Amino acid sequence: MSDSDTGAAGSRGETAQLSAIRLSVNDQVRRLEVDPRTSLLDALREHLRLSGTKKGCDHGQCGACTVLINGRRVNSCLTLAVMHEDDEIVTIEGLGDLDDLHPLQRAFVDSDGFQCGYCTPGQICSAVGMLAEVEAGWPSHATADVTAPQIALTDEEIRERMSGNICRCAAYPNIVAAIRSTAEGDRG
Repeated sequence: MSDSDTGAAGSRGETAQLSAIRLSVNDQVRRLEVDPRTSLLDALREHLRLSGTKKGCDHGQCGACTVLINGRRVNSCLTLAVMHEDDEIVTIEGLGDLDDLHPLQRAFVDSDGFQCGYCTPGQICSAVGMLAEVEAGWPSHATADVTAPQIALTDEEIRERMSGNICRCAAYPNIVAAIRSTAEGDRG
């Protein structure tokens, strides 16, 4: 069987043709050429040098690579860069900076919502998306009353909604506290 029969590009030293793409990342349009099989995570880290988004499991199971795409949280290791030309992508670097932290970044610092910090960018991006879901009235598995006009953001609700983000250091109580303080600040 030939390479063309099996679709095995690269098995004889061949390389895939590069795709020229334009990504809007953190309010900046960036142009790059990537192998069409390049994950968004690898495009961000390796091509755009945005190292805040972390590669944890590379299988969508840990949440370390979570970014916001059009305001929704997405595991960037599970999506291809070429799929996001018309999307607004926000990484941890786009949420705030040292002089002007995003409220969740400030809350993570104030609540000591991190230990080693490896999962923190994904946790924060996921929390931003999660709070937008709550604000939009999207219920979760833990939502006690799906008919209520406002979702009660209990600890159980926060834990359920953040369950796709793993913290190997087990800073979960502080992560929940950071999210709760931010949510209460937004509502109050």
